[in-house]
Amino acid sequence: MLKWKVQKALINAKLEPYLGYLHATATGKPSLICDFQELYRFIIYDFLIKYCQGVKKKYFITKIEEISNGKTIIRVYLNDYKTDELMGEFDELFNKQFEIPRIRNGQKQSFDTLINEEAQLFEIS
Repeated sequence: MLKWKVQKALINAKLEPYLGYLHATATGKPSLICDFQELYRFIIYDFLIKYCQGVKKKYFITKIEEISNGKTIIRVYLNDYKTDELMGEFDELFNKQFEIPRIRNGQKQSFDTLINEEAQLFEIS
């Protein structure tokens, strides 16, 4: 989800998502998106760590899945209820207000707006 939001912000700022600085330039790899995501990775990690502290063993289900050549593996997933809850809270994270002045007006902005405005600032630099 973060990658998609960063990609959208960079394209809206008319930046080339494949020309990065920190990550190697490789065919098919959006290097600038990878670079730009690093700015926000700590927010996502913090959210996931806090969320996982409330997750209990009973919220997981196991499935036997066939991969290739008739081989099967056991995979573990969050149940549907917890998955929906996680995605809802993750979506709320992008609407959370931060005490960072906006470019145009106001002293607070959402995480989603922060990504868009920082992409615009990057374009101006």
